[in-house]
Amino acid sequence: MMLQYFPGATVVGITAKDGVVLGAERRYTYGNYVVSKNTIKVFKITETIGAACAGMVGDMQILVKTVQAIVKRKEIETRRSVNPNNVAKVMSILMFENRLFPLLTQVIVGGIGEKPELYVLDPLGSLIPDKYAAVGTGEEIAIGVIENEYKDDITVEEAKNLALRGIKSALKRDASSGDGVDLLVITKNGSKIEYVPI
Repeated sequence: MMLQYFPGATVVGITAKDGVVLGAERRYTYGNYVVSKNTIKVFKITETIGAACAGMVGDMQILVKTVQAIVKRKEIETRRSVNPNNVAKVMSILMFENRLFPLLTQVIVGGIGEKPELYVLDPLGSLIPDKYAAVGTGEEIAIGVIENEYKDDITVEEAKNLALRGIKSALKRDASSGDGVDLLVITKNGSKIEYVPI
């Protein structure tokens, strides 16, 4: 019965030939109570790497702040930018170190290294690379839409539209998701967060 009080969400990530798109809706629920209709679940870690979460947003905020500090220190020490793979591994280690009192969040990390990359992490730090992914209570519906339409040569613009369609489909059936969508679009030129009202 404890699982019914786990926060809901619909979060997706898609790699394109020229970038990565991370998307999340804004509703934050706890059980059948809507805590907030304006919760940001996508985060910039660097200008070319981002993360999106489903679960306890406070846990994700702490995780992102810690990873940002580690990454910034590494970039200053080496005078080079880090890769998405490095960021995902650091996040994985932090989550595994907290496995006895886990950070209750599922994470999608995406960004541009030598090529667009995407990684999925569970609360215990399992790290899985993929081309597209969905996490949260609406993931089954969203991934069905994305998997059906994804192709290897998809552009960032097409990936944005596909991510939005996947999340919108989940919003129709998942009561824990809703109230607009944030899309973090990452290309070699940088990243930007776009809000889409629903």
